[in-house]
Amino acid sequence: MITSSLLSRLPPQENPFFNKYIYVSPMTQKYKPKKRRKRFMEQSSKWMILIASTWIQAFTGTNFDFSSYSSDLKSVLGISQVQLNYLSMASDFGKAFGWCSGVSLMYFPLWVVLLIAAFMGLVGYGLQWLVIQRIIFLPYFLVFLLCVLAGCSICWFNTVCYVLCIKHFSVNRPIALSLSISFNGASAALYNLIANAINSKDDTLYLLLNGLVPLVTSIAALPILWQPRSQTLRADSVHREYLNFRCLTILAVFTGLYLLILNSVSYSAQTARILLAGAVFLLVLPVIAPGVICTEEWSELFHPNYISLEDNDTDDLEMLNELIWKEASSMNVWMENSDGSKEKGSWTSSFLLRDRLLLLGEEHSASLLMCRLDFWLYYLAYFCGGTLVLVYSNNLGQISESLGYRSEISFFVALYSACSFFGRLLSAAPDFLRNKMNYARTAWLAFALIPTPLAFFLLVLSGSKAALSAATALVGLSSGFVFSAAVSITSELFGPNSAGVNHNILITNIPLGSLLYGLLAAIVYEANLGKPDQVLVLDGSKVCMGRNCYIQTFMWWGCISLLGVASSFLLFLRTKAAYDSQERNRNWMRLT
Repeated sequence: MITSSLLSRLPPQENPFFNKYIYVSPMTQKYKPKKRRKRFMEQSSKWMILIASTWIQAFTGTNFDFSSYSSDLKSVLGISQVQLNYLSMASDFGKAFGWCSGVSLMYFPLWVVLLIAAFMGLVGYGLQWLVIQRIIFLPYFLVFLLCVLAGCSICWFNTVCYVLCIKHFSVNRPIALSLSISFNGASAALYNLIANAINSKDDTLYLLLNGLVPLVTSIAALPILWQPRSQTLRADSVHREYLNFRCLTILAVFTGLYLLILNSVSYSAQTARILLAGAVFLLVLPVIAPGVICTEEWSELFHPNYISLEDNDTDDLEMLNELIWKEASSMNVWMENSDGSKEKGSWTSSFLLRDRLLLLGEEHSASLLMCRLDFWLYYLAYFCGGTLVLVYSNNLGQISESLGYRSEISFFVALYSACSFFGRLLSAAPDFLRNKMNYARTAWLAFALIPTPLAFFLLVLSGSKAALSAATALVGLSSGFVFSAAVSITSELFGPNSAGVNHNILITNIPLGSLLYGLLAAIVYEANLGKPDQVLVLDGSKVCMGRNCYIQTFMWWGCISLLGVASSFLLFLRTKAAYDSQERNRNWMRLT
């Protein structure tokens, strides 16, 4: 059997697989205009679907701006900080029903699920806006249910985008997911621009925008989503796909920098309208990128000897892939058994080897998922990392207010949103840097969680605006990476076809964490309201002022986030062999 390392050393003329599958000179290639035109249309539609998913993500991250109107909601309803925390938790509790979106996709087309999500958001946020405007009156319990419905709509939007990326980008799935999900982090900055363009003094406007903008975006994306699913990616499209992603990522970085810089300065309503037009232009600009790069001539210009396959070679290619995968799988199982027999004596080795994943991409049903130790380590890392930061973002308004920065709440929310955007983009780093530094994606997850405890301990040491800004930026970057990478990790560890359901099972920890972490913060906050020197009455409600309102909370959150870092590190040690196996398989696949 000729190994991949030996084949890679052979010159093209002597490599038995090279001439058939890899190298076809452009001078000898037979062009078929009709097939090329059809293939171009298929590839263009696929990229349009990706861009549509970025639009959906950009305007449906409505949970990020809760801090912008939470103080007004608290004042209108006349509720305590603990009750406000329950409303924040209710929005996250809607994610506990996110698995329904994965199930609904088994029976309804994507566009139907998308519209259901849009109308859930319209009802959930629209009625809250009527309440906060004192147009209608609803009891606290019904407002709680509206928050649940609004949170559920976000999860349904996310599921639609996840499925679109997973279905249409089988080769570069993690890059597609990170690019799409990254724009969700830009939502708060975009909504801040829209609100300032309309009326910068009305914070309740965010609720109305949360209900209307996602509906308009969904309707605008419908014609794109109605396009048929593209065919299996040909080998000669891999280079063009990578070029597309590089181009779109560069545009995304410019968009993020644009939003970050603009939200750090103050401006009038007229200026905000001009800046909003620029942001919309940057969101629309990616439409022309795939149209340029998808052309055959572009790829030939930069890759004159790019991979090409004749149509009748596709079956042979799939057969070769299957044979290579089976042989590599059997090799991995043999290596796993031999490693386990050598290290039986150590209890740490027993923990790391017991029932660990041998191969990536194996499909896991919900029942099998629950029996996996790897899943529960993953669950704990997410629970003590990404979920904790989400609770921080929900309390960012009260934190800023208690530290004396009430007028800067919009700035901190936009800063968190922009840094979350860049964190989500950074989650594509493992794929772009694979040839230079190949680490397991779970290792990147562990590294991404490290800034979270640093940020909380920084807030324990200082309550200055610089410290709050630095901590918010750190947790924004960390959470953005975790939220984006988690979808790819779920797909890799527990199967891409089951990712729609399995990832929604994972994020059931969000409502649980929102309740526990938020309740902890609210109890500490309420306890300090009993001290007369730390109480200030604003708009008829008591507000805790000073560092003591949250300093104990930050200490607890910092310690809990350390547990998340430890859990993610154990997950990396247990999955490292599976990722190493995937890399060996990828080296084999390069033959095809």
